[in-house]
Amino acid sequence: MINLGVNIAGVKLKNPVITASGTYGFGKEYSNFYDISKLGAICVKGLTLSERLGNPPPRIAETPSGVLNSVGLQNPGVDWFVREELPMLKDKGCVVIANIAGNTIEEYIRMAEKISESDTDLVELNISCPNVKEGGVAFGVNCDSVHQITSVVKKNCRQPLIVKLSPNVTDIVAIAQSAEQGGADALSLINTLLGMRIDINSRKPILANNVGGLSGPAVKPIAIRMVWQVRNSTKLPIIGMGGISDWRDAVEMILAGATAVAVGTALFNNPYAPLEIIEGLERYLINKGINDISQIIGKVVPN
Repeated sequence: MINLGVNIAGVKLKNPVITASGTYGFGKEYSNFYDISKLGAICVKGLTLSERLGNPPPRIAETPSGVLNSVGLQNPGVDWFVREELPMLKDKGCVVIANIAGNTIEEYIRMAEKISESDTDLVELNISCPNVKEGGVAFGVNCDSVHQITSVVKKNCRQPLIVKLSPNVTDIVAIAQSAEQGGADALSLINTLLGMRIDINSRKPILANNVGGLSGPAVKPIAIRMVWQVRNSTKLPIIGMGGISDWRDAVEMILAGATAVAVGTALFNNPYAPLEIIEGLERYLINKGINDISQIIGKVVPN
């Protein structure tokens, strides 16, 4: 028997494959294709304190090896999630990660309190949002604000707290260490890279918001590098994400130091990608004569 089970901050996952926030909705559509409880966990669409309509269109722009998105966290709000979406996921036997996003510390605290009263298994803290009380600078771009928002949310959150790190920083290691010192139970990285496309005929940006987050295969080398750097600087479990399209990508990320991996953009053209990755990981371990996925976590051999 091959053991694909992993542990994220005390929560057991049957395998290390998770869906990335914002790419899987609340799982309903995908449940028409397969049993979604076969996944290690489902990280739901980013939640805000109140319902949010998101940014005006166009909100998506393709790139040669990925996608730019500026959806703007369109979602029905945390209360709707707890009341209408979470029960379905739990009834199906899914491990559920709630991704929360806010513009003020107070919003984060209220969401953490609401989710603490629910059956959510883990909370992922999206710190790429602008802090409106600090001139709109994102919470996740400097060490002090990362430490502050992590520690405040942790005090108000019953579930283990995963802090999702932005790659749009000068030193990912320092940011990761600040999250750890603030009380994070785990880390997830990377969030999207800031990018832009321009219509050469109109000479205007393709996205209505001008810029957006780049995801997909183009960001994988950056994600792997950052996961490797953070793995060597912190003891926290890491959920690695960024350009994971097949089992080979997942193996790379795990070797770099990720305990689990999140699949995102690949879902848009292959809803079965997570299941195929799970099967591929099992075959890889069998072929290598390894019986436990934990034996390859962080086992990259430096030159």
